[in-house]
Amino acid sequence: MFSGSLRGRLLWWLLLPLAAFVSISGVISYRNAQTTADLVQDNALLSSMRIIGEDIDWDNGNVSIQIPPAALELFESPEQDSVFYRIEASGQRLVAGSLELPLPPHTGDNPTLYVTRLEDGRIVRAAAYVRQLYDTGRTEEVVVAVAKTEGSRDAMVWRLLRPQLFGEVLTLVLAMVFVYLGLTFELRPLMKVKDDVADRNPSQLQPIRVARLHVELRPIVDAINQCIARMGQQAATQRQFISDAAHQMRTPLTLLVAQIQFARQRENHDAPLAEALAGMHKSSRKLTTLTNKLLLLAQAESAAPVGACERVDLSALIAGVLEELIAFAQSREIDLGAELEDGMIVTGDEALTAALVTNLVDNALRYTQPGGRVTVQTERRDDMAIVRVIDNGPGIKAEARARVFERFYRASSHADGTGLGLPIVREIAHRQGGTVTLESGADGIGLVATVGMQIWTAAA
Repeated sequence: MFSGSLRGRLLWWLLLPLAAFVSISGVISYRNAQTTADLVQDNALLSSMRIIGEDIDWDNGNVSIQIPPAALELFESPEQDSVFYRIEASGQRLVAGSLELPLPPHTGDNPTLYVTRLEDGRIVRAAAYVRQLYDTGRTEEVVVAVAKTEGSRDAMVWRLLRPQLFGEVLTLVLAMVFVYLGLTFELRPLMKVKDDVADRNPSQLQPIRVARLHVELRPIVDAINQCIARMGQQAATQRQFISDAAHQMRTPLTLLVAQIQFARQRENHDAPLAEALAGMHKSSRKLTTLTNKLLLLAQAESAAPVGACERVDLSALIAGVLEELIAFAQSREIDLGAELEDGMIVTGDEALTAALVTNLVDNALRYTQPGGRVTVQTERRDDMAIVRVIDNGPGIKAEARARVFERFYRASSHADGTGLGLPIVREIAHRQGGTVTLESGADGIGLVATVGMQIWTAAA
C-alpha cells in the first residue's frame, strides 16, 4: 500500500501507531465505562437489598415482610429492566420473591455481589446477604437477594463510552488531516524542483537549485546535479567534436569543389569523364552542404539561452533571406512570395534566426514540385511573433511529422536534402524560447510550418 508515494508511506507509518493508540485507549475507556456502570448498578442493588432487609420482621412467630416501594423505585430506567428478589428463611423456606433467582454458593453478613443466569437464559446482576433475625429464645437467618437485568447497565456503558470514542476518532482524523496538509506544504520545494526539471528542454543542463530544499533532500539533488554536469560535459565534448570535424572538412571540401569545377570547365572531355565529373561535383556539393549544416547544428546547440539573446528585426531578416533564395526558387520554377508585417521585432540570435528561416524556406522549395508556390507570412499573436512557411507541395503524412525533427530522417527520398533542416529549425527555436509545429495546408494540400518567437521587450 502507498508503495509509490512518499506522502502515502509517511501517512501510513503515522496512522499505524495512532490507530494502535486509539484502539488501546478505546479498550481502556470501555473497561472504565463498564466499571463505572457496574459500580452504579451495584450501589442500587445494595441499597435496595438493605431497604428490603430492614423491613423483615416477626409476625406471630413467623418471618414476614412487606416489600417497600422505595426498594424497587431505585431501578426505574428508560430500558425497563426486570427486577427480581428472593427472601428465604432457614430451611430454604421462601418468604417472598421467586425461586427463579439463584442464590450465591456462600452468603454471610457481608453483601455478596454476583452475576448469574436465570432459567430463561437472561443474565442478571445480583446482590445478596444474610440478616440475623432475633426473637425470644430463637434466631433466624434470612437470606435477602435482589437482582436486575443489565439493559440499563449496558446503556450506561455506551453513554459513557460514546463521547470518548468520538473524541479519540476525531483526534485521529484531525491528526491525519493536519499531517497530510503539513506534508503537502513541506513537499512544495520538491514539487518546485520537479516543475523546474519538467519545464526544461533537453538542451538545458543547468544544475538544480537547492537553496530551499530540506537538508535530507539536498544530497539527492546534489547527486543529480553531478550527473547533469557530467552529461553537460559529454554533450559539450560531442558538439565540439562535430564542430571541429566539420571545420576540418570544410576547407578541403571547398577546395575539392573548386577543383572539380575547374576540371569541368576544361575542354576536350569525353562523355564518360564529363559525366563522372558532374557526379563528383554534385556529391561534393552535397557533402559541403551537410558539413555546413552540421556546423550550424552544433552552433545552435551551444547557443546562449533566450535570456542572453539580442534584438532582431524579423521582417527585415526574412526579406533578406528571401532575396538570397529567389534565384534558387526561380531555378525550380517556384513562385516564392511573402506577406510580412512591418516592424516585427523578436528576441534571438540574428545569425541563428536567419538560419532558421533559411532552412524552413529551403526545405519548402526543395520539396515543392516545379510550378508550385511557397509563401512566407508573419503576424503578431499576444507576446509571440508567428512565422508561417506555406507550400502546396506533397506535404508530410501525419504519422511522419514527429520524426522529421529527428536528425537525418527524410520523409521522402525523392528530394535532394540532408535530413538536418528541420532538426536545426527546432533546435534554434527551442534554444530561443520558441515553438515549431507542422500541419497540413488548406484542403489537405501542402504543408504549413509554423514557428513562434518571443516578441522583444525591454526586459528581454
